[in-house]
Amino acid sequence: MTAPTEPDLPAFADPAAPALPLHVVEQARLGEWRAGLPAAQAAWAEAARFAGKLGELLLLPGADGRPAGAAVGWGDAPARARGRFWLARAATDLPAGGWRIEWHLARAPEPADLDEAALGWLLAAYRFARYRPQTAAPAPGRAQLIAPEGIDPRRIEILARSEALTRDLVNTPASDMGPAELETAFLHLADRFGAEARVIRGEALLEQNFPMIHAVGRASTRAPRLLDLRWGGAGPLLTLVGKGVCFDTGGLDIKPASSMGLMKKDMGGAATVMGLAQAIMALDLPLRLRVLVPAVENAVGGDAFRPQDILTSRKGLTVEINNTDAEGRLVLADALAFGDEERPDLMISMATLTGAARVALGPDCPPFFTDDESLAAALAGGAARSADPLWRLPFWTPYETMIEPGIADLDNAPGGGMAGAITAALFLRRFVSDAARYAHFDIYAWQPAAAPARPKGGVQQGARAILAALPEVLGL
Repeated sequence: MTAPTEPDLPAFADPAAPALPLHVVEQARLGEWRAGLPAAQAAWAEAARFAGKLGELLLLPGADGRPAGAAVGWGDAPARARGRFWLARAATDLPAGGWRIEWHLARAPEPADLDEAALGWLLAAYRFARYRPQTAAPAPGRAQLIAPEGIDPRRIEILARSEALTRDLVNTPASDMGPAELETAFLHLADRFGAEARVIRGEALLEQNFPMIHAVGRASTRAPRLLDLRWGGAGPLLTLVGKGVCFDTGGLDIKPASSMGLMKKDMGGAATVMGLAQAIMALDLPLRLRVLVPAVENAVGGDAFRPQDILTSRKGLTVEINNTDAEGRLVLADALAFGDEERPDLMISMATLTGAARVALGPDCPPFFTDDESLAAALAGGAARSADPLWRLPFWTPYETMIEPGIADLDNAPGGGMAGAITAALFLRRFVSDAARYAHFDIYAWQPAAAPARPKGGVQQGARAILAALPEVLGL
């Protein structure tokens, strides 16, 4: 097994260190900005045809021929609306050393603009260096940003480190991130923040009434388990439940090779709630936190659960198995029922659950589901403020009949090919009490092509939006 490298923790430069100006220039202010430059630099910018287009970068020369600053285009509002973290492009292309942002905009930047710029810069420094440290590690002398005025540098660093944890977990292949290794990472997280943690493994899952977690994971040579973390002694109780399917073959309804290639990321829900938990604990939010992760491998073997099997869940509801590849909702169901027994003030599940969610909204905008209007509004507001897009889909109650097979209480994979994300969410809702405040996130956890601040690979989705919404939702 390859030993993990120590993560390169994203951080801002020492504010007392020397730094060059990085002019962020909106197209509408281009002429005014250029007029304020020294004559030689103004001529240089004009000769280089710097137009302030979004992401356009220009080094400004000093008298000695070395860079004396740089300019990055901020485009216009329609161009910026086509993405996020645009300033991160400069973070990867500028020469090494310290940089300090100077804004040249038609209006003063909003707090969300400042946070996005600073966070994007730190996220752009991420490299997954576990298997190629000699080439994949960040350059020791890379460009570093002086934290812009108007942000909370500690909070932004915590958010960046939260995402780095999630990315590292998702990017690690199943050979080094099976249920046991996910458990190790989980226990390490608990230990770092003085949280309590316990693990229920193997046959003990049956003895303690987690039959569906056991059924999904029993065919693997790597035993299934339930990971349980508790932190905080006072305040409202927040319970996070993350799908931890460390690899998904599809089981006996085996996936084709083309669909199995990204299945190391099927524990992206677990990785995301662990990253979110790290941020909550690092920020020392005044709440009680519980994190539940059913960690399994859905394998093919003589002991694998079968199509048409009927499983009895922890809650007592029976489930007909019509596709062993719809296993994530089974392990989440037992974990949700367990968490719901404590009646938390808010419960959230996160999972790489359905391809239907990707068909509906693509890889970059995950859906969330809740029956609570104020919770939905808070999450939407948190998403907008934190550059963490979400879109609400409905728990559409008329589709309940689609998940009722007749022979059992529930069907884990209704046929017909329609509304797959909604029927999966409805399935999970059955394991949460009617009075519970609950939201479910169907995330992708993967960046299919490099974008500003997001290299190709594992990515965190929804965590910052949740974190931004918590003060309003829980009255913190």
